Amino acid sequence: MLRIALFLGTNIAVLLLLSVVCRLFGIDEWAARQGVGLGGLLAFAAVFGMGGAFISLAMSKWLAKMSTGAQVITEPRNDTERWLLATVRRHAEKAGIGIPEVAIYDAPEMNAFATGMSRNSALVAVSTGLLQQMDREQVSAVLGHEIGHVANGDMVTLTLVQGVLNTLVIVLARIVGRVVDSWMSGGRDRDGGGGIGYFVVVMVLQLVFGLFASMIVAAFSRWREFRADAAGANLAGRASMVSALQRLAANHGESTLPQTIAAFGIAGPLAEGLKKLFMSHPPLPERIAALQRAA
Repeated sequence: MLRIALFLGTNIAVLLLLSVVCRLFGIDEWAARQGVGLGGLLAFAAVFGMGGAFISLAMSKWLAKMSTGAQVITEPRNDTERWLLATVRRHAEKAGIGIPEVAIYDAPEMNAFATGMSRNSALVAVSTGLLQQMDREQVSAVLGHEIGHVANGDMVTLTLVQGVLNTLVIVLARIVGRVVDSWMSGGRDRDGGGGIGYFVVVMVLQLVFGLFASMIVAAFSRWREFRADAAGANLAGRASMVSALQRLAANHGESTLPQTIAAFGIAGPLAEGLKKLFMSHPPLPERIAALQRAA
């Protein structure tokens, strides 16, 4: 799932927006006039790079609810909702985390996701398709998988990884931008600290470098899926976790989750060729085989 890595859409948008803000308010030009060195550039990039990632994390629950239409269960209306709340509570207590909010969103696919700012302030949501097409043991395993993401701190860890990569993207884009701008100006110093060539190069390189950074985030994301599967097996039983993944595989593991939260889901679309580099989840047969080997 998540064809372009965790937070790619949000982070690229935030980075480009920050670049525009820097241009409009003359931050880049001021830094150039002051002769800010590599250390200063790293500090500047860290503030904006980590800031962009943590803005995405802080908005994750709100974005998830808005983009999927997920309805949080406050007062259970039927036996299914009561069972969901009880199962999430049981898994959370066993995993040693705060009880997450539990929500249902309307979608025909079999999917679920977890997101949130911390281990003790998370959201776990399941699709109506998952509830309709899986038995309770399989759904319990999926919920265990999502609780595993929360307990492992995957959301914060991925945010830190993305923040570090954002920082490197900002630094590299500006270093290369200054070199290109100097070349375009014939080596002459610019009073404003940088011309239009610098601005354009920085914008383009942030997009290009951002895509390469997304490959790294996606690789890390694929690794964490095996850990979440293991957590689901521990919380709900290995047989149930394997059965849930097999049920997803039979349905090709399709996902229509928005890209900003798709990496938090249990299933995702298939990919071929270079697209595999941007997959945040390993192929389902590999995940099933890993669980069976561990048994």
